[in-house]
Amino acid sequence: MKKLPYFFALIILLSTVFGSAPAKAQWSPQAKGAVIGGLGGAAAGAIINKRNRAVGGVVGGVAGGAIGYGVGKHIDNKRKERARIAAANRAAAAREAAYRAELRRANARNESKTALVATSTQTTAVPVNSLTASAAMPGAMSQPGVPGAAYLPNPHYGDASKPYSTEEIRRKSW
Repeated sequence: MKKLPYFFALIILLSTVFGSAPAKAQWSPQAKGAVIGGLGGAAAGAIINKRNRAVGGVVGGVAGGAIGYGVGKHIDNKRKERARIAAANRAAAAREAAYRAELRRANARNESKTALVATSTQTTAVPVNSLTASAAMPGAMSQPGVPGAAYLPNPHYGDASKPYSTEEIRRKSW
């Protein structure tokens, strides 16, 4: 019967601390853990030490507060790590989207260039699908100053899914 007022006081204290509307400043997980651990430790220390309940409450409160702070710090570290990983994933997704957009722009530029090249070279019949570049394009190997003259033209440059898609050497070109 003597313990009943202590339990009621503990219940009222806990309901006052955690039942009130949250203030503008939120409590950190460390502070919450320290308060909960301190209150629980004080109650447990007062109950356990029957000779001197005040000393038991103080020792239990200090020990419980320290343990509660450690648990709160661990929870806060895990939350921060999850937030850091999520931010890294968002940044990687943004980089991937920018890379894909750049590929689309490059493909659009290359398609417009190939359309211009196709209209300008319609007068000469040069087989593009030939394996012998020097025979198909006279002077291709003999022009050292012309960049890319020794290579077959690739209208799908930058699109990894279509390397020389119309040619026999498609698999060997990469």
